[in-house]
Amino acid sequence: MEPERGRTGALLQKGRKRRRAPGKHVGAAEARRARSEPEERQPGAKKARLSTSLLAENYEVTHGQLCELLKYAVLGKSSVPKPSWCQLFHQNQLNNVVVFVLQGMSQLHFYKFYLEFGFLRKAFRHKFRLPPPSSDFLADIIGLQKKQTTGDPSKMMQGSLPSASSEVTINLQNDPIIQKYGFKKVGLTRCLLTKEEMKTFHFPLQDFPDCENFVPTKCNGSITESSPLFGLDCEMCLTSKGRELTRISLVAEGGCCVMDELVKPDNRILDYLTSFSGITKKILNPVTTRLKDVQRQLKALLPPDAVLVGHSLDFDLRALKDIQCPDRLGHDATEDARTTLELARYFLKYGPKKIAELNLEALASHQELQASVQEQRNTAEVVQQPNTSVLECLDSVGQKLLFLTREADASELSSSRNCQTVKCLSNKEVLEQARMEIPLFPFSIVQFSFEPFSPSLTEEMDKRMRIKWTEMSTVYAGPFSKNCNLRALKRLFKSFGSVQSMTLVLETHQPHLCIQYEVLEAAQLAIESLHGVLVDGTCIKVQRPVTELTLDCDTLVKELEQDSENRGTIYLSGVSETFKEHLLQQSNLFFGLEAVILPKDLKSGKHKKYCFLKFKTFGSAHRALSILTGKDWKLKGRHALTSRHLHAWLRALPPESRRPLGLRVIPPASEQQALQTLKVDHPKIAAWRWGRKIGNLSHSLCPGTLCLILLPGTESTHGSHCGLGLMGIKGEEESTTLNMCS
Repeated sequence: MEPERGRTGALLQKGRKRRRAPGKHVGAAEARRARSEPEERQPGAKKARLSTSLLAENYEVTHGQLCELLKYAVLGKSSVPKPSWCQLFHQNQLNNVVVFVLQGMSQLHFYKFYLEFGFLRKAFRHKFRLPPPSSDFLADIIGLQKKQTTGDPSKMMQGSLPSASSEVTINLQNDPIIQKYGFKKVGLTRCLLTKEEMKTFHFPLQDFPDCENFVPTKCNGSITESSPLFGLDCEMCLTSKGRELTRISLVAEGGCCVMDELVKPDNRILDYLTSFSGITKKILNPVTTRLKDVQRQLKALLPPDAVLVGHSLDFDLRALKDIQCPDRLGHDATEDARTTLELARYFLKYGPKKIAELNLEALASHQELQASVQEQRNTAEVVQQPNTSVLECLDSVGQKLLFLTREADASELSSSRNCQTVKCLSNKEVLEQARMEIPLFPFSIVQFSFEPFSPSLTEEMDKRMRIKWTEMSTVYAGPFSKNCNLRALKRLFKSFGSVQSMTLVLETHQPHLCIQYEVLEAAQLAIESLHGVLVDGTCIKVQRPVTELTLDCDTLVKELEQDSENRGTIYLSGVSETFKEHLLQQSNLFFGLEAVILPKDLKSGKHKKYCFLKFKTFGSAHRALSILTGKDWKLKGRHALTSRHLHAWLRALPPESRRPLGLRVIPPASEQQALQTLKVDHPKIAAWRWGRKIGNLSHSLCPGTLCLILLPGTESTHGSHCGLGLMGIKGEEESTTLNMCS
């Protein structure tokens, strides 16, 4: 039962507290779960949990994708599509959803004051980058976009297409789509090919005479209306044995490419079919991936209820030798991996009649149709997002959203229907109200507001962050003898990871080397491996430059190791082109492996000689590290220190000339004033104080609560800064922590 509320948007006076009715602590989420699960959950029952393995490469999450997750958390897969960028298992075991918004903060704030945000970075394993915010961040993540931008895509095309009542009067009844599906909307299962249709179109099926050596996929899951769609497209060449695979692309429902591999055929190539595939001998020469590797990856990537969408899928599946169970419904085929996926979703959303009308209009003007298809592709992301807000999802199950904010903060959300808004006078009052109100609502948004940094201060912070990470990734090594083998030394230091620059220092009595690594892990590995080691009879030191920005680097490195996202990830150097293939062949040794992250050179497109492996737990990661750095694999590695979104952000920062080394000394007259500022209102203190308070509040949430901490980023005429998201499920993170310690 929902407690009594004042009018929406009512301002609570400072110090005023709401009285909670006795015996009514159970919120609407528990009531919802009670309806779907009459019996009490057993102690051994499965818990809700998150996986962001699909996010390994696509480290930025759009506001629309964030909205996908929130809607799915409310309704589950029976009513809305699954989020395209992460997986939420056992959604029906969620009790609450709580979103904390730190308005005015960005990714820059988080990493500038990384040590101060201690609890948050340790408590939330899943982190991701957010794009700079629009004018109303909350409206975007809740799905309150203006109707004209998210409405029927066909209306967007009316300016370029003739109307259905134009001169063309061909009866829609004659359209083959109408003849097959009728005029009304149909669900996904109605669109799948039957076994007989698959036979007619020569799809590879089990027990067919020409499919003896084909590999069956996992087909133990039944297709439902919310089963995930995957766009599949393959390129082929002509070999001595016929058509064989040269490239495969697999696109997930949200539009992100989850697999894009070049494949070397097993037989001699007669024709590369370059005019159709774009594949040439030069492109395929260095490739080592074979058909069996692709089959193995596909079986691992595709869930049991996956539905493939593509053009001429019969040819693609024959090239892949990857067949479906003959007693299961098969595929819906349309046009190209991503484009076909968009068209399939459009068909499911607007129905056969809309498609038939478009076909009819196309007969009148082929040129206008081509222009409209281009326009539709340009607005593809809008089309893909269902025009439903989180508020509407909550309303459909008889629930309300709680919105706690300061009085001065304006958002479309605060005046929305089905939103219980409580406005407060300060961040402190928002925190007090949150402690009382959150347990009473299934979905809460708690917004704290902080004064954004001035443009000049933000620019200075940017510069210092660039310099700090550059200096932390740089080591000085020496002394070396004047007759040292310089080539061998360079090879030695390159074995720890990619090198940005390496210079010989001759200012000292004996030569030294200055090595700037691409990633922090490589620099740390070089220090740990070579500091104090004898080289040509001389004990060398390997250390970072000592500046004001690196004085706390030992503490920072230690804390980075304890970051919950890094605990389950390891860094490896010295990996070869065939590393991934060997890893998959011996996957039984690496229990809990979630993702293999192989960075590529932006210019050549080739994989670099280092990688990151992400595991479910610290224990699995630690065991894998022991194996991979052992005598059989002979790789160098350590536990990770930096996440993918941080790598991407640092790469995106504009280059900055290195400043002279040394300390910036504060004039004596200002020392006392500087210390006083640090004690009172310095941003570092605010980050520590509010990070701790919000951390304590999130720690008090009930088990099974999906909790998100969002730093939206900043946008101004002086420039924009990306945001950062942290998320986890209460209970899941605690069990992960226990696994880490095992």
